[in-house]
Amino acid sequence: MGLFDRIGRVVRANLNDLVNKAEDPEKILEQAVIEMQEDLIQLRQAVAQTIAQQKRSQQQYNQAQSQANQWQSRAQLALQKGDENLAREALQRKKGYLETANTLEISLRQQTEQVETLKRNLVSLESKISEAKTKKNMLKARAQAAKANEQLNNVLGGINTSSATSVFERMEEKVMIQEAKSQAAAELMGSGLEEQFRALEEGSDVDDELAAMKAQLAGAPANQPQLSPSAPTDSSTSNPEIDNELEELRRELNK
Repeated sequence: MGLFDRIGRVVRANLNDLVNKAEDPEKILEQAVIEMQEDLIQLRQAVAQTIAQQKRSQQQYNQAQSQANQWQSRAQLALQKGDENLAREALQRKKGYLETANTLEISLRQQTEQVETLKRNLVSLESKISEAKTKKNMLKARAQAAKANEQLNNVLGGINTSSATSVFERMEEKVMIQEAKSQAAAELMGSGLEEQFRALEEGSDVDDELAAMKAQLAGAPANQPQLSPSAPTDSSTSNPEIDNELEELRRELNK
């Protein structure tokens, strides 16, 4: 392969690539429909011109036939009058108009066939344009959906999902810590109340026991040993051992 052939192929490949990239489906479809509508206008004009020519040929044919009939009548009239030369001239005129009529008849048949063909093509083109418009709208919708999907994928592709996931995980951990603190505060509050009530209950037991001891001492049970007559009965008299025990008890309680 020659150098210039290789260069030409590279150039054509690059041009095709540029054209493919520049082709916008919506614009291309719109332009295609516009061109088809322009063809429809031209076809309608051609049909109109052919029909007009057909009508003109029909008029010319009718006129030629009429002239041929008229010269036929004149030839008969001249022959009745005994003028053969005039009759012959009239027949010559008749022949010329008949030849013209025959030529126009052939042209008229061709024009009629052409008009019918153009009409069929016109109907077919109108149907294709209608179909093209429907397909164009469908393809445009698909193209727009594809563009939107591509943009969405680009947006999703640009999102750092790992970073977003880590953010949610950190926030969830903070919420769990806050919940744990709230629960702990509620438990501490409840524990404080329980301790207070327990202290009240314990204090009540001690008071009850102290009252029972006082009642027992005030009752002086019978089996309690009697004091010796020689022992002092004055309550102001102190017992060293009892005083020492009481003092030791006070120190223990004050610790």
